[in-house]
Amino acid sequence: MSCEEFKQESEVADGLCPIHRIPVERLSEENYFFRLSSYQDRLLELYEAHPEFVLPDFRRNEVVSFVKSGLRDLSISRPTAIWGVPVPWDPRHVIYVWVDALLNYITAPGFGADPERFERLWPADVQVIGKDIIRFHAVIWPAMLMAAGVDVPRTVLVHGFLNMGGEKMSKTRGTMVYPAEVLDRFGVDAYRYYLLREVTFGQDGNFSWESMTARYNAELANGLGNLTSRVLAMVGSNFEGLVPEPSTREANGPLAEAAVRAVEGYRSAMDRLELTEAVSALDGLVREANRYLVEVAPWKLAKDEDRRQDLADALYESMEALRLIALMAWPAMPRAAGRLWEQLGPAEPLEAEHLPEAARGGLLEPGTKSSKGEALFPRLEG
Repeated sequence: MSCEEFKQESEVADGLCPIHRIPVERLSEENYFFRLSSYQDRLLELYEAHPEFVLPDFRRNEVVSFVKSGLRDLSISRPTAIWGVPVPWDPRHVIYVWVDALLNYITAPGFGADPERFERLWPADVQVIGKDIIRFHAVIWPAMLMAAGVDVPRTVLVHGFLNMGGEKMSKTRGTMVYPAEVLDRFGVDAYRYYLLREVTFGQDGNFSWESMTARYNAELANGLGNLTSRVLAMVGSNFEGLVPEPSTREANGPLAEAAVRAVEGYRSAMDRLELTEAVSALDGLVREANRYLVEVAPWKLAKDEDRRQDLADALYESMEALRLIALMAWPAMPRAAGRLWEQLGPAEPLEAEHLPEAARGGLLEPGTKSSKGEALFPRLEG
């Protein structure tokens, strides 16, 4: 695998590609060029006026520094390739693969063929890319769109590399993990959750079987899974599985107040595309809910008939927290969130719920039939 990208002399060390660590190939050929250098000022104005165009911030700083160092015109054709899209005015050449690839972002939604559809779908809200192709998407791509008179995407969101043993994953070096193996052991929801929690989005991170097992057991099995099991088991044994009637449906209990803060933090992080921070807010609410259960000890309240309303209040507040947890977990763990939602029993499908409207307290209807079901995240050994 290679970049299919021109490298400057300053980027090449010991004759090797700095990303793939394979020898670069030196070529001399006739090409057509895009006058990228003439868009330097307009690009810098874009980054200044719309700092959200490249996220996270430190990636934008890299792009700004690169553009300020001076842009060279871009070769957009190849005369030697045996396949590709021919240059319309010169069939001896084909379009450089990266130019062809970038154009797909606008031709697929209808540019040049279906103006109505294109206007409806473009510009993209977020384009998610890897850090190794940031220059294509944050420098070349917006310049091409400017040249064509087309709006640029609102945000280019850049993620880092997932390494193993501190090295970029590679079959030849043995630093490789196969996704199917991870899914067989942990499931897709846990895999997604782990990547968002373990690796700060935008930065490089390390995968290890040990860290994933530890986070799975601590946060998913013992945290969310155990919370769900305990609350629904108590509702099942004390209220025949029906959501209890609270003394008030106002969100003024300690857990309800913590839930409001967690949802606000979650929404703020999601709006800023700080995905790791958003999932951290989710985990924070799970921890608060487990702490609340320990403090109110509903299993003790259940033994005192005179405190049955206190038990109903505690379990209702806990179920409301689980409802919000399902909403917050859905983008990262859609299957587990869907199962949790079904166990809670709301009539409305999870897909129909939206924040912030659904974050109001007291929306879980008393008398709704809940069910404990199987464990969301069975604990793993070894």
